[in-house]
Amino acid sequence: MTPAVAHSHEYFIGSGYVKKISELSGSRLLVFDTGPLISLTVNNLLSTLEKLKERYSGKFVIPESVKDELVDQPLRTKKFMFEAMQVQRLISTGVLEVVEDSDTKELTLELLRLANSSFAAKGRAVQVVQYGEMASIAAAKLLDAEALVMDERITRELVEHPKHLADLMERRLHTTVTINSQDVSLLQQYVSKTKIIRSVELASVAFELGLLDRYVAAGEEQAIPKVRQKLLESVLWGLKMNGCAVSGKEIEQIIEDFE
Repeated sequence: MTPAVAHSHEYFIGSGYVKKISELSGSRLLVFDTGPLISLTVNNLLSTLEKLKERYSGKFVIPESVKDELVDQPLRTKKFMFEAMQVQRLISTGVLEVVEDSDTKELTLELLRLANSSFAAKGRAVQVVQYGEMASIAAAKLLDAEALVMDERITRELVEHPKHLADLMERRLHTTVTINSQDVSLLQQYVSKTKIIRSVELASVAFELGLLDRYVAAGEEQAIPKVRQKLLESVLWGLKMNGCAVSGKEIEQIIEDFE
């Protein structure tokens, strides 16, 4: 088994799917962070991206560092190898396209520096983000993406509501959190126009387009009353329980909007 796994790993690492910014620029596209792809995979929804991309008529892009988190590193383990192979299949078939990190590295490092110096507790800077999250934001900005698909609450709050993030950290850390206004202001100059959507929004679109109907058998309404409502509810709660920052009230509202 070991030689086969090693050979498989070499294939995925060296498969040559990485593209330059210039090869992707000018296209209609969405950039994906790690979290939503993990949530979709563990909820058996990753294949839905293929149909969504067909309807979207644009590109789905991930940074090289996200590919490393989703494919390269898990292929060195046994626990997440199957999930990694599912994501790799979407890369191999062109559903997901990978942008080279060297093209985004300079902006990624600047965003990382600003983000992790924007808040302090007990006189020490609080690390709030990782490289991969900032690489996704950098790629979205440099590619002028229509949206960044991101589930993680901390990073979304950093982009959309940095003052809310300070309040959130105070509750979590049980101490006063101060804001470095200068760095937050500089960070906002980079990211304030970045539109963020979550995996629940993608799933809602997929539901509206009928792409989730395969999970409901003909005549199942008799066995499960309001089966389509139950389908949507189950998908949204599955995504929430696997890392998507969405409240129960938001889920109720989404379901109500489809009734």
